[in-house]
Amino acid sequence: MPISKPSIKTALSTRLPAKSRNSPEVEKLVSEALALAASGSKVEDSFWEKKIFTRLNRLLGNQNQAVLDAALDQTFKSQTAAFEILADAIETASESLVYEFEGKCYEVLLIAIPMIAQTRYAIPSGLIRTDLVAETVEYLKEFIFSKQIHLSIAPWLYSIDQIPQSHSQTRMLLEKMAKSAVEQSDIVYQLKEMPETVPVLADPRFILCAVAAEISQPMFIWQAEEPIRLERGIALKEWQAAMHSVMTELLPGCEFEILLPDAFFTNCREADKRVRPLSLSAAVNYLESSLGVTPAELSCVVAPFGNEITDEFRISFAIKGHPEIIYGVVWPLYDRETVSMDDIENGNEGNTTIELISDTLHLAGVGDVFKHAMLFTPEMCEDCGVPLFPNRSAEVVHAEMPEDTPAQQLLFH
Repeated sequence: MPISKPSIKTALSTRLPAKSRNSPEVEKLVSEALALAASGSKVEDSFWEKKIFTRLNRLLGNQNQAVLDAALDQTFKSQTAAFEILADAIETASESLVYEFEGKCYEVLLIAIPMIAQTRYAIPSGLIRTDLVAETVEYLKEFIFSKQIHLSIAPWLYSIDQIPQSHSQTRMLLEKMAKSAVEQSDIVYQLKEMPETVPVLADPRFILCAVAAEISQPMFIWQAEEPIRLERGIALKEWQAAMHSVMTELLPGCEFEILLPDAFFTNCREADKRVRPLSLSAAVNYLESSLGVTPAELSCVVAPFGNEITDEFRISFAIKGHPEIIYGVVWPLYDRETVSMDDIENGNEGNTTIELISDTLHLAGVGDVFKHAMLFTPEMCEDCGVPLFPNRSAEVVHAEMPEDTPAQQLLFH
């Protein structure tokens, strides 16, 4: 997907000049992360964590994303353990905070409610009707959250390119929604300024809300005491059943699945992981219906892309026996999904990610799958900004549908 995600990958996508990377704030943050990684006790952990979160809260409050990006970049290059600790701390400080009001302290968490959708038309996004917002709040309070929480919900169905695109933007939205949740005050959303949604065949949609619970009190229903408590699995089934009618209204003409509401960054990644195989099968369905070809008449080229390590795979589609690339899908990597140079040089055999991509294509009916044994630079089209895709000759090219294809907007994922 040619859209940045609010994740570790996003933080690493910006390469900063040396002066920014070596600023005192960067060095202090990196030093504290390294110290926490080397800690040998919970007591010392607590000491360094307090220092890190104090610094992060100040940096996020000042919208100083550049320092966060530089610190992540520096630890990524030098110390894996410190990088993972720092990345987790930054996400935690971005999506949660403590809010004091009328002598009480509340823990507030930014929640993402992901919906995985597939269609042959267009996946809706935008303003949610008031009655559907009210119904969603009712089901959240019944099946997801404990009875003592305070809640604020944004009346908008977000696409991936409309949710906050950085840690600082995430924290800014959380601060507004935290005030609204705890104080039960109105909030003004700049909904008219939302970016346009990129049309794709399979994509997540999100509802965002902030939930506040007094410190030491349960936030989720699976944290509550009996008889209120519901196990996660049961809560998910009841939540999905209750929300089906709401989802049908929000996503007409789509096949969909709603996931369990959870912390913002966790669910953004989970949604994108879940949509990746769906994007490949949706691409096959689209080409089959648009071009009148069977899946067996398609061929695919799979290649790893990244500057120093594999950050994503790009999958090209062609008509079997023809060199032209007619369609492309991007498969991003997250967390501990890694592809070594040995995997690449060995034709990607035995790597679980490559096996999943190949199995998904084979399951969709595509038998001809070619895998490149080299790492490609992630190039984009300078004119329209879409990703370029590999052909069998190891060139990266613009995907172009045949000229006689029925008029329909070309969709990329």
